[in-house]
Amino acid sequence: MSQQTQAATQATASVVVVDYGLGNLRSVTRGLERAGADVTLTDDPETFPEADGIVLPGVGAFREGMENAGPYREPLVAAAERGQPVFGICLGMQMLLTSSEEAERAGQGDVRGLDLVPGTNVRFRGDRKVPHMGWNELSVERDHPLVDGVDGEHAYFVHSYYAEPDDPDAVVTTTDYGTAFPSIVANEAGNVFGTQFHPEKSGETGLTILRNFVGICADA
Repeated sequence: MSQQTQAATQATASVVVVDYGLGNLRSVTRGLERAGADVTLTDDPETFPEADGIVLPGVGAFREGMENAGPYREPLVAAAERGQPVFGICLGMQMLLTSSEEAERAGQGDVRGLDLVPGTNVRFRGDRKVPHMGWNELSVERDHPLVDGVDGEHAYFVHSYYAEPDDPDAVVTTTDYGTAFPSIVANEAGNVFGTQFHPEKSGETGLTILRNFVGICADA
């Protein structure tokens, strides 16, 4: 175990998990608590500024996610701008981007994401079965404290769409599913990031990532 991961294991930080009606809240909360966080599950954005970090979980469709998260858009953007760590999980990661083909495919038009990591979410093409479901490998493409100790490890995925950031440097890890797609992305400042997979369902790999996140929050 690296020094960074050891430090994260021992770290304690206050983390809010945003309850906007879509998310695997119990598993995410339990995973963060195992990682050393003091977790508050909340639907009140006024609690955001006092937290060391914010988690935006999510399962389901992009449009529904953005509609439910409407009251949290400005508070989340404000948190990112003041340097708080903001961590999107699965749909929550896709919501960090600017737009998604999912809404267009469903005839729902242009649905605006949070635009904290500029880019769009696209559907797997070719003959690959969707959703991509199961365990797959993480390949670290650039340094980021979230991924310390996870290069070559496996995480659990369930998704049909993936991120295509405008800036190639936003890609932290890739995963191969017929094509190499970004499985972790981050903004230029490094305080906004997301995982396409579910760390709370990814065993020791996921726990390492959650511990790293708690360490980031403790140092913020």
